[in-house]
Amino acid sequence: MDIKNFKLRFHYEADGQKHEESALENRHYKIEYSAKDDRIECNIVSKTPILPKKFEISYEKSFADDEVFYSNGYQAWTTSREYRACDTQRGVSPIAEIHPKLKALASISGDYLFADYERTAGVFHGFTYCYFRKGKHVGLFGSLSEQEGFTVFKCDFGADVFCIEKDIDGAIVDGRYKVFEIAALAGEYDGVFDEYFSLWNMKPRIKRLAGYTSWYNYFQNIDENIILRDLRGLKKSGANANIFQIDDGYETFVGDWLDPNPKKFPNGMGFIAEKIHGEGYLAGLWLAPFSAQKKSRLAAAHPDWLLRDEKTGKPILSVVAWGGAYTLDIYNAEAREYLKRVFDAVLNEWKFDMVKLDFLYSQCMRPRNGLTRGRIMRDAVEFLRECVKDKLILGCGVPLGAAFGLVDACRTGCDADLSYRAKIYNLLHVNEEIISTQNSINNTVFRRHLNGAIFCGDPDVFFLRKENLRFSEEQKLLLARINNLLGGVLFISDDAGVYDENQLKTLRAAFKKTDVKILSAEYTSKDDIRIEFTENGKEKFLEFNIKTGKATDGSALNFEE
Repeated sequence: MDIKNFKLRFHYEADGQKHEESALENRHYKIEYSAKDDRIECNIVSKTPILPKKFEISYEKSFADDEVFYSNGYQAWTTSREYRACDTQRGVSPIAEIHPKLKALASISGDYLFADYERTAGVFHGFTYCYFRKGKHVGLFGSLSEQEGFTVFKCDFGADVFCIEKDIDGAIVDGRYKVFEIAALAGEYDGVFDEYFSLWNMKPRIKRLAGYTSWYNYFQNIDENIILRDLRGLKKSGANANIFQIDDGYETFVGDWLDPNPKKFPNGMGFIAEKIHGEGYLAGLWLAPFSAQKKSRLAAAHPDWLLRDEKTGKPILSVVAWGGAYTLDIYNAEAREYLKRVFDAVLNEWKFDMVKLDFLYSQCMRPRNGLTRGRIMRDAVEFLRECVKDKLILGCGVPLGAAFGLVDACRTGCDADLSYRAKIYNLLHVNEEIISTQNSINNTVFRRHLNGAIFCGDPDVFFLRKENLRFSEEQKLLLARINNLLGGVLFISDDAGVYDENQLKTLRAAFKKTDVKILSAEYTSKDDIRIEFTENGKEKFLEFNIKTGKATDGSALNFEE
């Protein structure tokens, strides 16, 4: 593929009119484009103020029969995987398109309102970076300018086209504007990712977190007794844990973070953090910092802090959970001060060591204030880092490029489900972010390059308990083994205090860090994945069917003693 030979498609507004151009220069702008062997740079130099809507450069590319394209999904939960020419990227379920309100609800957490899902075999897109792979040879394209706007990589196997698009909607160009700075790297898998991430000049502060989070057993139905009981159970297990995290359910309503539910937690959250520290663990706490539940006191008392629709003036629904939630505007000075007070209380008064920050995508659902979605998201995560200072951040529900270098750990896939097999919402494929254990495993496999390179990768929980689950023992072991091999954050939500000896043995082994090097991981058929790796110097492979959770060869499922 010749990266010096490209076509331009530029949609913008200037002088009160809409324009669609392919010229590199006209009376409104000049395009500066530079392509070297390992770098692509592109700037818009405006001659008059421009409101860009769509900016895309495309290249002719011939695809080999065995070539795959890697799509990195929009945010932490979004499907990310290698695609072949015969595969289809599905997007929102066609059923949701029956009614605009239904589609709006299904589209909230993803890129569906500004990115194209053609649902055509061989047509794919992804964000921030992508690669083409033929055997062991990888050609990677990675953005180095996500703060200017999200970079979207698109390919069409049928049309022999590769495109790079900038989500520049919302920007105001008046002078020189950097559109792209993209690394173009070639080599083997580990080498190109090592080189790409080295260009970001950032290393994660932590390599491993192992312990407990409350969500996947009790959801919001937690209280002081449950938390302290499970804390004792984790300690009793003897597993090599270093963190204990309290998830959603301690607050009265989402957004009212400084008002823990007094019936559930009569001694307050500082008391809980002290108890966690007493067992020798870091104390973690979940928040959705930008969210204000519809019935929260925050939303009622400060409606002027909320993001609103420009046409209707109504608050924008940004989260479907909890009966719906709105979003605090980070550019509102009073909202920022409120969040600073929240983090000061959580980290300095209650003395938690880590915050899991969720539903962060809500801040950048729409461009505003002359800023792109990517600029807004980067500003938002930078503000969170400013608030948290040197304490740990586990990001969740966030566009990943905007979080690079600012979070210590980050989810790499959707929520795991309490059922391994697909439920009705999986069969309907509501969207690419929907809860799914199968898709969680898929993302753990195909976002493995992030773990330990740019942050500590969080594949989500695994389960060993016997109650309120629809998992076979083999499916439990598969999920635990995948997380152990490919993830850096290892969490259970079980009361380990009631584990039998086999469960305890598995937990200790899953929390134990071994010397693992992944040699390859790919789909060998529609539903079969094969992972080849070395563990403590021994060559192994794990081959399994992602739909059934059954291993073709079960020997590599077993943890080393």
